[in-house]
Amino acid sequence: ASIGNFFRRSLRRAGRREGKDGASAAENTPPRVPQGRPGERSSVFYSAGQFFFEYLVVVSLKKTPDGRYEPKITYQFPKRENLLKGQKEEEERLLQAIPLFCFPDGNNWAPVTEFTSETFSFVLTNVDGSRKIGYCRRLLPSGRGVRLPEVFCIISCLGCFGLFSKILDEVEKRRQISMAVIYPFMQGLRESPFPAPGKTVTIKSFIPESGTELIELTRPVDAHLEHVEFQALLQRLSPHLILHIFASATLERRLIFLAEELSVLSQCIHAVAALLYPFTWAHTYIPVVPECLLDTVCCPTPFMVGIQMRHLERVLEQPMEEALIVDLCEGKIIRAVGDEEEILPGKLQNEMLMSLNRHNNNNNVHTSEQVNALVSEAFVHFFVRLVGHYASYIKWGRSGAGSFQERAFCKAIASKSCRRFVKKFVKTNMFSLFIEEAEKSRIPQEGNG
Repeated sequence: ASIGNFFRRSLRRAGRREGKDGASAAENTPPRVPQGRPGERSSVFYSAGQFFFEYLVVVSLKKTPDGRYEPKITYQFPKRENLLKGQKEEEERLLQAIPLFCFPDGNNWAPVTEFTSETFSFVLTNVDGSRKIGYCRRLLPSGRGVRLPEVFCIISCLGCFGLFSKILDEVEKRRQISMAVIYPFMQGLRESPFPAPGKTVTIKSFIPESGTELIELTRPVDAHLEHVEFQALLQRLSPHLILHIFASATLERRLIFLAEELSVLSQCIHAVAALLYPFTWAHTYIPVVPECLLDTVCCPTPFMVGIQMRHLERVLEQPMEEALIVDLCEGKIIRAVGDEEEILPGKLQNEMLMSLNRHNNNNNVHTSEQVNALVSEAFVHFFVRLVGHYASYIKWGRSGAGSFQERAFCKAIASKSCRRFVKKFVKTNMFSLFIEEAEKSRIPQEGNG
C-alpha cells in the first residue's frame, strides 16, 4: 500500500521551468548540448493521443574536400512549412544538431561491405527546457560492394524505447526493399494516435509482393518503465557496482559511462536515470556524447554522460573535477570518489543487494517487463522507506499553499544512518523539485488540516 501511495504522489512537473543555464541544443556551431536545467526529466512521458513523432530524418555520410566524411541530413519527413520565424529558427537549430548525434563517433569512416545494424537514442533540449528524443537505427543500405552506413532517426517527445525500436525494425525492413516504401508507413504512423499504457494501436502498411501488413504497437502497462531496459545494466555490472552508481546519482554527482557500442551506452544510462524514480535527474544528461563535445566532462556541475571507449585517454586527460567513471565493457569502475560504499544506509543497501542478487540468480526466467518491474520495485521501496513520509510534513496554509517542514521531516527518521543520508538527499535538486510540486499539488491526507 505504501508503494502504491508513493507512486500516486509522484507528481508530474507542471509546465516548463525557466532557468539561467539552459540553451538550445544547437545554439552554436557546432551545436552545443544544453545543460540540463532543474525540473527536466531524463525520460519523457506523455499522455496518449499525441503524434508518435515529429520527424523522420535520414542522415548520410558525405565526403568533404579533405577526404573525410561528414554526417548530413539527406531526407526529412514531413517537410515543415508555414512556421513562424521563431519556430523556424528553433527547428533549424534542432535539425542542425541531429547529424552529430547520429554519428557521434566522429568522421573517421570508410565504406564497408558488412555492418551490423545498431539501435540507440539521444536526447536534445530545447530553449524552453522541453526535451526531444532521437531514436536511431544505423544500418548498411542494401546493395553490392563497399558502401557507407546511414542512420534513420525518429525525433519524438515520447519516451518509449521498446516501441520505437519496433518501429525502426519496420523501417529497416522497408529500407531493404526501397526508400519509397518507408514513407507511406511513416505517414500511417503519424496519423495514428499514441496509445495509452497497456493499449495497442494497429498500423496498416502495404509492401510490394507481400501485400498489406498489420503492425501492432503496444505500450507497456507501466508507463514509467517504457523507456527502460534494466537487463542491459544487469548484464554488464554486478549488483554491488550498480548500487555504487545509484548512490552517486542520489547525491547528484558527475557520472561518466564508457562503452564502444552506442546501444549499450544509451540503454545503460537510461536505466541508471530510471533507478531514481519517482525522482528525476535534473542536470546535464547526454546518453551519447559526440566526439566534438568531449569537453563536457570538464563541467563543474553534475552530469550523466556516455562516451565511447575509444575516447578514454582523451577523457582521462581532461581537467575534470571528481567523477565516477564506469567501464561498461569490463564491468568495472575506473575512477571513483572513494566513499561510494558508505553513502547509502547499510541495512537498506544490503536489502537492495539481496533483491538484485536474487534476480541475477534467476536469469532468463523473467521477461524484460518483469525484470523492469522487479528492479524498479526494489529501488522505489528504498525511497519509500526513507522519504515516503514527506506528505505528512507539508504544512498547508489557509491560502492552500504548502510549506515543507524539512527539519521535522528529517528528525522523524529514527535510524541515524538513514537520517544522515536523508539530510544530504533533501539538499539535491531532484528532491527539491519533487517537494515544490507536492507543495503546489495538495493531495488530501488524513490528519492534514
